[in-house]
Amino acid sequence: MRALIDRIEAVIQRDVGRGMEAVFQAARGGLHGAVQALADHHAPRIGLITGFFVPGGDPPAAETDGPAGAALLAFGFLGAGLDCRLATDTGCASACRAALARVGAGAVPIDHVAPDEEVDGLVDRWRAAGIDWVIAIERCGPSADGRARNMRGGDISAHAAPLDRLFSAEPWRTIAIGDGGNEIGMGCVPRALIAKHVPLGELNGCVVPADFLIAAGVSHWGAYAMLAALALLRPDWAAALRAGLDPVLDRAVVEAMVRLGPAVDGVTRRREQTIDALAMEVHHGVMAAVRAVC
Repeated sequence: MRALIDRIEAVIQRDVGRGMEAVFQAARGGLHGAVQALADHHAPRIGLITGFFVPGGDPPAAETDGPAGAALLAFGFLGAGLDCRLATDTGCASACRAALARVGAGAVPIDHVAPDEEVDGLVDRWRAAGIDWVIAIERCGPSADGRARNMRGGDISAHAAPLDRLFSAEPWRTIAIGDGGNEIGMGCVPRALIAKHVPLGELNGCVVPADFLIAAGVSHWGAYAMLAALALLRPDWAAALRAGLDPVLDRAVVEAMVRLGPAVDGVTRRREQTIDALAMEVHHGVMAAVRAVC
């Protein structure tokens, strides 16, 4: 199983022009570590954190990468009989709601937090709900100076709630999925390495670590990989998890986000049915390659 999971990780670690090869090497094995630890837990209660607001978008909105993958994960987890909930910024809540509704997970609680709001109360709610695993996917996090930045170096702290504090709270264990060095979890990678290899990495690199980091060419692919790898390790969850690896469902999620969220592509900043400027056919080629490993 370890060999198969490492092959899945290799599929998603394809650089799309961000200089992430060195980060991939530093994070290698993160997928296996994450899914093995999660699979060892009989019935985990999972908290998802996502949302990367694009203030320069047309219109300003959440980007498609992140909420779409979180919805696929929620779909798989709920089908496997697991409890989950989701936290995001107030500005990203409508996109997350549209994504969850499209996969039939509209009942998943969404905890949305304003950029100037403290998260202590939310931490208490997650503890009371028995959350024991937290997964962040394409979630911006603070760099060395405490500011959250996008890949262009723009400071988006005014639009980003301090959900890194929720992520880093206890008693849960943490998994992070990222693709550009500025996401929660990238603190697992030496800052000097991100600064050297990733454009604007010295400025943007997130300093918040995770117990397990899954680095991918596009964060959305990390959701594919988690579903497939967990299905290998948990036969009792496998059918539900693999049902999330459906290109028709995946496309429908992105369409719903763009139409109803609204949501924008984080690279082009336009309201279009793409993720990181890549057509859904490209993403579904990666999905097919992940499925083929299994």
